[in-house]
Amino acid sequence: MMRRACAAVIMRQARSGSFRAARHRVSLTAIRQVLHRASLTLRIASRMNDIFDTTKSFADLGLSSPIIEAISKHGFVHPTHVQAQIIPLSLSGRDVLGQSKTGTGKTAAFGLPMLHLIHADQPFSGLVLVPTRELAIQVTHEFRELGRFTGLHIVPVYGGQKMNQQIAKLKKNPHIIVGTPGRIMDMHSRGLLPYDQVKVAVLDEVDRMLDIGFRDDIRKILGTMRHPHQTIFVSATISDEIERLARQYMKDPQRLELKESKSLTVSQVEQHYFSVQLWDKNRLLVHLLTHEEPALTLVFCRMKTTVDALTEYLNRHGVEAHAMHGDMYQGARNKVMEKFRTGQLSVLVASDLAARGLDVDDISHVINYDLPEDPDVYVHRIGRTARAGRKGIAWAFVTPEQGELLTAIEMLTNVEIPRKEFEDFVPGPIPEEIRIRRERDVQRLERARNEPSRGMAATPPPIAAATVDASKFPGGLVPSARPAKTLGGRMRTKRR
Repeated sequence: MMRRACAAVIMRQARSGSFRAARHRVSLTAIRQVLHRASLTLRIASRMNDIFDTTKSFADLGLSSPIIEAISKHGFVHPTHVQAQIIPLSLSGRDVLGQSKTGTGKTAAFGLPMLHLIHADQPFSGLVLVPTRELAIQVTHEFRELGRFTGLHIVPVYGGQKMNQQIAKLKKNPHIIVGTPGRIMDMHSRGLLPYDQVKVAVLDEVDRMLDIGFRDDIRKILGTMRHPHQTIFVSATISDEIERLARQYMKDPQRLELKESKSLTVSQVEQHYFSVQLWDKNRLLVHLLTHEEPALTLVFCRMKTTVDALTEYLNRHGVEAHAMHGDMYQGARNKVMEKFRTGQLSVLVASDLAARGLDVDDISHVINYDLPEDPDVYVHRIGRTARAGRKGIAWAFVTPEQGELLTAIEMLTNVEIPRKEFEDFVPGPIPEEIRIRRERDVQRLERARNEPSRGMAATPPPIAAATVDASKFPGGLVPSARPAKTLGGRMRTKRR
């Protein structure tokens, strides 16, 4: 439709004499270039409208001047759609249950109202629960940037860091605490983190917290806060269990389902999949990283052992990569994340621990080295790219056995993911052990077809007829011989 509209304009100009291709010898290629530029401009505008509410500014939402100043320093002009709807509701004091696509600015959507509502003389007024340590660090960083002119003190609390360091920070009476449920409960039990002063409680990535086993912790924390306060749930997906939590711990919550387009994934993500055999995945990844040369790449694997093995393989083949997963010490994970954020590291291989904890604006490519079993996880993974309206690329490695899983992902995201191939990539030979195993499987099936009775247990000899003796065994049968086959146990007992 856009191309037809642009073509109509050009044709009208041609007929009016202002654009006569024949007279001025304008080539068809030049016309196509004009069409392409016009179409590209319209696509960019459409994408921006998918993410940002260009009819409003942050000042229109009722935020205080120190917060507006910090937002302006970051160069933001218009709020995203989720921010434009959640911020006014939060400022009014309503409980909010918000659902929005990954990468649409949910952190600022609940962070800006919290920074506005809390004053400098109100310690322990804000509590933010997050599922991972990385996300706690990231949310704290964003809060500090957005609240730099408010005078509020924000502290992260999470496992893996020395307890004494966090205790010292809590003793300084911070205004907002961001942390994982386990460490939050620990600090509360020590009397260092009171709940009765909390004005605003936020649960970020609620579905992820439930997935990794924080349901009891969440219920305990929310159930302990019996004083009046505001509660905000934000997540990319909302399940029935989240609905039940909302009904139990929120007061007349306003539910917002913000799906700005038909696709659950953000429109800026260009998705493709590669059909690849299991033994060729390493070689294909090296081929992509060395031939495509993506700027900042995040590679997801299912298992921690795969993360370590793949990172070692990439480094052996000339691709500098670092690993990040849950078995690493927190200090090492923090160093890797800092390198990744500052651009000192171009390839990060991670487990799904990082699927919700990474929020780096300049990630250009997300590669699903292992396709996740849960389609929701795929959505959260590729949401690490195309942040804040930028364009991103998501590639998925799909083995021949994973066709149904790819279909499930397409059905969830409402997007047909096209196949991508590289003609200069030559698949490797079948490994010898896999070839031998396949040949044995074929031979086994062939024998089963030709000899149906082969491998079946021989028919046991008939058991002698049993007699009925009511005096010895009332109403029962008394066997007259041993069974044809026994387990042959020799277990000793204390009987003499």
